[in-house]
Amino acid sequence: MSENYTAKFKQGTKIVFNNEPYIITSSTFVNPGKGQAFVRIKLKQLYNGKKIEKTCKSTDSLPIANIKNISVYYLYKNHKSLFFMEKTNFEEYSIEKKLLKENEKWIIPEVEYQATIWNEKMITVIPNNFIDLYVVQTNPYYKKKSITSGNKLAKLNTGATIKVPLFIKTGDKIKIDTRSSQYISRIK
Repeated sequence: MSENYTAKFKQGTKIVFNNEPYIITSSTFVNPGKGQAFVRIKLKQLYNGKKIEKTCKSTDSLPIANIKNISVYYLYKNHKSLFFMEKTNFEEYSIEKKLLKENEKWIIPEVEYQATIWNEKMITVIPNNFIDLYVVQTNPYYKKKSITSGNKLAKLNTGATIKVPLFIKTGDKIKIDTRSSQYISRIK
């Protein structure tokens, strides 16, 4: 699956550049009139999201990345990695915590996630857009006469800390938007 992809660098194509997997986020063909035509591409590294721009001659080629997306379930973690099981064939994969970065706080057991595999190694796990978590610690709210709206910090069962409305208390189950780390609603 590692064939060369020449001249037509299309948006969404996953390639290997500098021995790392990238996705082409934008591609512009330029024919200057004088001189050779070229393609200006924007790339996003699949490991860490770093973005770069590259100009390629129309005769240049880059290898296609051996990338697949799979459904996985979170199993357990140790001090260095998190372990997942593929949904269809029960194969186990691990990913280092440093690759997950902020996403680690949204990984909970018995939930299905989408993972990206490159050369048989897990490189990303994408949390669901919305998840339900429990508040394990927050300050109690004492109603005052003048101010009835506002926010306070709450620690969740995954270790994440987010802002929640004043009426939320320890033990409440709440819905979180993982993309923005924001409180959505209380679940009754």
